[in-house]
Amino acid sequence: MPYKYVLYEKKGRIAYVTINRPEVMNSISPPVSDELYEVWSDFKNDPEVWVAILTGAGERAFSAGNDLKYQAEHAADAAAMTIKNPGGFGGTTGNFECNKPIIGAINGFAMGGGLEIALMCDILIAADHAKLGLPEPKVGLFAAAGGVHRLPRLIGLKRAMGMILTAKPITAQKALEFGLVNEVVPMKDLMATAERWANDILQCSPLSIRASKESVMKGLEMKVQDAMVAPFPAVNALWTSEDLIEGPMAFAQKRPPQWKGR
Repeated sequence: MPYKYVLYEKKGRIAYVTINRPEVMNSISPPVSDELYEVWSDFKNDPEVWVAILTGAGERAFSAGNDLKYQAEHAADAAAMTIKNPGGFGGTTGNFECNKPIIGAINGFAMGGGLEIALMCDILIAADHAKLGLPEPKVGLFAAAGGVHRLPRLIGLKRAMGMILTAKPITAQKALEFGLVNEVVPMKDLMATAERWANDILQCSPLSIRASKESVMKGLEMKVQDAMVAPFPAVNALWTSEDLIEGPMAFAQKRPPQWKGR
C-alpha cells in the first residue's frame, strides 16, 4: 500500500521505514502519525519481517518533531488535530507494543517529538552531525509524547533534567557519552551501520529476540524476582517453538541454524 508521508519497503527480513517529508524536516502532523501507525502495525503483524530500520528522508533531519505550522493552521479544527490511531504521536509513543526490534538511524536533527519517536527504538545509530533534544518549552509546550518520562529512565535524572529544563540539544557524540545512542558514524555510513546491526540480530533466533525484548521492557516495571517468573507471551512462544529445537541441533551439527520464527 502506498503512503503519502512515509516510505515503507521490505527487503528480506528487514523492513525500512522512512519519514518522507524532507521539505519540513520530516515533522509529524496527525496524518503522518496515523500513517506511521499503519506501517508499524503491518511490520508487527507480518511474520516474514523480523527487524525494522527507521530513518528520515534527506540528511538534515530524522524528524524535527511536531509540525507546528500544521498545528497553527488547523488550531481551530479539532478533527484535523486529532490523532486517530491508538499508538499516538508517531504511531508508537502511546499505546503500541512490538516485540520485534526496531533500529533508529538518526540522520540529522531528532528534536522534540522526533526524539520521542527515536526513544521508542531499541537501538539508535546517529550520524556524526546529528543533534538530539527536547526544545518544546521554547514554544510553550512540553515533551508530552513520553519524552519527559522515557529520557530520565534512559540516561539518568540529572542528565535528562539538564536537557529538558534548558531545552538545549546535545550533539551525537554527547548522546553516545550519555548512553542515548549505540554508535556514531559519518552520514555516508549510517544506513550500512544500521543494516550491520540488523543483520547481527538476524543471526539470532527471532523468537529468542522477541522473548528477550519483551522480558526487558516489561521486566523494567517489576522486581527482578517477579520478572523472572512472569508469564510473558513471547517467552511462552519461544519455549514451544521449532526454533528451540533447531538452535541446539544446529550447534551440535556445527552448521548455521535455519530459523523459522515459529
